[in-house]
Amino acid sequence: MEWVETTGRSIDEAKNAALDALGVAEDDAEFDILEEPTQGLFGRTRGEARVRARVRPTQARQKTERRNPRRKPAGEKSNTDQAAGEARPERSNSRGRNNDRPRQAKPAGEGNRRPPREPREPRDDDRPKGDPVDPALVSAQAVTFLTGVVNAFGLVGTVVVEREGEELEAQVNGDDLGLLVGPRGNTLLALQDLTRVVAQRRLGDHDTRLRVDVAGYRERRRDALTRFALKVAGEVVESGQPRVLEPMASADRKVVHDALSEQTGVVTRSRGDDPYRQIVVEPAPSGE
Repeated sequence: MEWVETTGRSIDEAKNAALDALGVAEDDAEFDILEEPTQGLFGRTRGEARVRARVRPTQARQKTERRNPRRKPAGEKSNTDQAAGEARPERSNSRGRNNDRPRQAKPAGEGNRRPPREPREPRDDDRPKGDPVDPALVSAQAVTFLTGVVNAFGLVGTVVVEREGEELEAQVNGDDLGLLVGPRGNTLLALQDLTRVVAQRRLGDHDTRLRVDVAGYRERRRDALTRFALKVAGEVVESGQPRVLEPMASADRKVVHDALSEQTGVVTRSRGDDPYRQIVVEPAPSGE
């Protein structure tokens, strides 16, 4: 559509004249302001407004619409689709996921984070078999690594290793070593894992059992847990109600189970998954 050019005492007057010339409503026209009137003295307007206008062009269809003039109903294929399907094998979903099923949103606050892994004592079936490694070499590596850790933390302590058969216990002795123990012994368990990596895994040792203790913490912990377990057992027998203990590491759970294994009137069991696994102390069934 060609442009028309009109004038008026104001922009609106010039636009109205252009609409009259085009014979369309304002929504169907587009304008280009060529000149505006200026404000003179005492509020008088000087000059005139001049605009040009044309009928707004009809918008062309988008490319996607031209490519797909008619949407096929679900399940219906065009001739082109059928030919392409015969020439190209259908691509499978390697993940085995149903693409048509909407993905369920996770509850608020729930992410992909996994719970922290709890260090645990290795079992016999966890240890692969291989050529034996001299336990003296394992001991030396453990002493070197633990001494370096003590020095790195700016602490004062000595490291000795006691051996009994295939059992090795590396003991870090000294004062103010609580930093290497951590809350409920969690740092000690992590330190033990690292020591096993350095002194056993790198050497390919699969036969010895290496444990780490700091300032006699394990013995004190064992005594405290035993006293606590016996106290809880007495309360369960007296009340007849089970008690669920707080989550514990596997080594601590073993101490509690062992302490109450010969205790009359109660039985113990574990429930849940690590690191939130708990011990339940409950009255023994009648007859036990």
